[in-house]
Amino acid sequence: MQVFGGGKTATTLMLHVYDGDLWYYHQQVVERNINDRGFRLNVLHDVAASQLTVFVDSRERLRVTGKGGDSHYFKFGVYTQVINLIRRMESRWRGVRILNKNHATS
Repeated sequence: MQVFGGGKTATTLMLHVYDGDLWYYHQQVVERNINDRGFRLNVLHDVAASQLTVFVDSRERLRVTGKGGDSHYFKFGVYTQVINLIRRMESRWRGVRILNKNHATS
């Protein structure tokens, strides 16, 4: 899962699975042992505060500073495999919602 639109990078958030663990880029494990199980993923992106918060099964697992940018969108799915090559990769998503809170200015 990715939030595209960073100031100097293509993304401001990237979550991916390696060896059964969910990672923030290649820097930090967000949740261990997620292969072959369903889980709820929520990502809050506060653009004004430049902060992203990741929840797995309603538990906060990661809070990071954004990478700038003024236009953002997200993608999810299976993209590539570079470690422990196997014949099948799968990503299932349901109930995807994007909520946008517009801040009123005075």
